[in-house]
Amino acid sequence: MNSSVDTVLAPSVTARLSGALRRWYTQYHHPLSWTGFVIFAALLAFSWLGPLVYHSSPFAIHALHTLSAPSARFPFGTDNLGRDMLARMMAGGQATLQVGLLGSLLAMTAGIVYGMLSAMSPGWLDKSLMRLLDAVLAMPTLVLMIFFAAIIPLDTLSLVLLLGLVSWPGLARIVRNEALAYRERDYILAARQFGAGRFYIARAHMLRAMLPILIVNATFMVADVILALAGLSFLGLGIQPPRASWGGLLNEGVQQVFLGAWWLIVYPGLAIFAAIVAMNLIGQGLLTRLEGR
Repeated sequence: MNSSVDTVLAPSVTARLSGALRRWYTQYHHPLSWTGFVIFAALLAFSWLGPLVYHSSPFAIHALHTLSAPSARFPFGTDNLGRDMLARMMAGGQATLQVGLLGSLLAMTAGIVYGMLSAMSPGWLDKSLMRLLDAVLAMPTLVLMIFFAAIIPLDTLSLVLLLGLVSWPGLARIVRNEALAYRERDYILAARQFGAGRFYIARAHMLRAMLPILIVNATFMVADVILALAGLSFLGLGIQPPRASWGGLLNEGVQQVFLGAWWLIVYPGLAIFAAIVAMNLIGQGLLTRLEGR
């Protein structure tokens, strides 16, 4: 009996899933988005799948091969200590993308919660939260990041918290404004008349309606967090040696530029550029589709 039920239900579940994927593809696919997806997927594969193929330690020192140019043995060359740059680029990619994705997730969560709380609160609390948000937005973000990065231990967790907690205010204002616009819609008023609570309305109606806007902003936020991490690492305040990040590798390369070691700059710079361009292409493509262009 169970096998026959499963046989009947399986095609139905598969059909619904394939139908949802087709509808999503029809509504949101765009050449820019798919180009960005391909580039970012390539960076993820390079960082996490690459070490499974290229077995070299990013910490091993090859004393006889310091500042070696790219070759068959060292495809990306070596640094001033003789460490394999390809292995360090893979390790740096893991750290950079991990902080970028997790930091943007934290920022998205904080921005959505704060914006929805402000929009669904009484007028006096909404005004108080907005004045507090204005004060936070008035603070120079770069100076704030440098200040906290200089006084707290720098590791992956602290950088995720730091970058996430300085990136949410702009999104909070967007969410609050969108929620205020949706709050007076007929279906929201009808839900209130039927006794729906504020939390249910925010979760089941408002956030669902704002989902496309949130997805677009999430892609741009990933790019912003990666760029912010690269900036901190370039200043020596990001992920600390001997661990690598793309911004840290770029900083080390700039210090060796007078020796003609171009590969120490080109590869980290291209990786940072590709990651930021990929996320902006994804966001721009989704935004174009949402605007009906």
